[in-house]
Formats: sequence, structure tokens, C-alpha cells
Amino acid sequence: MRIIGLDLGEKRIGVAAADDRTGVAVPVTALAAGDDPAGAIAGLLEEQGADEVVIGLPLSMTGGVGPQAEQALGVVEKPRERLAIPVYTWDERLTTVQASRSLPSQKRGGRRSDEARGRRDAMAAAIVLQAFLDSRRSVRA
Repeated sequence: MRIIGLDLGEKRIGVAAADDRTGVAVPVTALAAGDDPAGAIAGLLEEQGADEVVIGLPLSMTGGVGPQAEQALGVVEKPRERLAIPVYTWDERLTTVQASRSLPSQKRGGRRSDEARGRRDAMAAAIVLQAFLDSRRSVRA
């Protein structure tokens, strides 16, 4: 079974994938969010042959649902309506910070390149997906 993890952003959507046999999430790519992020996500999930998808939910530091989380929940509904696969959300607080720390710094002229930001977003998606997979494993054990 193929499970896709997504880290939603205003400009990019980080993408990670895992196989339920290995239970290891790996960063894949970052998509341009564009004007229709839900459409981009649905197309990606179809292309990847996803059986399940986990979407990072940007909760506030107190765990509340703020404006960013509300926006993400709106995007989550589109794949649920379009595809007949389970769509889960998972707390993604601080995953981008964690991803930034785990990747080597690649700055050009004092700023990160778009390519480096894409790798960071894909890594953040992998962190979200891995946390979700680990929680499932602990429930099954």
C-alpha cells in the first residue's frame, strides 16, 4: 500500500511517500501550490497511485485551529471528495524547523534557493508522514 504525506504551504506543497511494508517515509518532491492546490494534490495522488494520504495540519503552538489550519482543512476536503481513499490530517507543528535543521544549509547570496526550500518542504512532509506511521505502529503493537 502506498501512503503519501503532504506539507501544505502557500507557495509549495512538500511531498513524501512510504510503503506500508517498510514503514519508512522518504521525501519525494515539492509541487507549486498555484491557484488550485487541491487540484494539484488530487492529480499527484492519482499519479502516485496513493492508497492513503496524510496531510500536515498547521495547528497553533497551543494546539488550536487557527487561520492556517482552517485553510488546510478546506484543501483537505477536495481530495476526500474526488478520490476514494482515506485522507488523514496530522499535527505538523515545528516540522519545517525540524526539516531545516536536518538538511545542509544551501544559501545563495544569503537566501535559500527555491530548490533548497523545495527539499525542506519535502523533508517536512516526510517528518509528518513518519510520525503518522510511527503512531500507527505503536497502536498495532
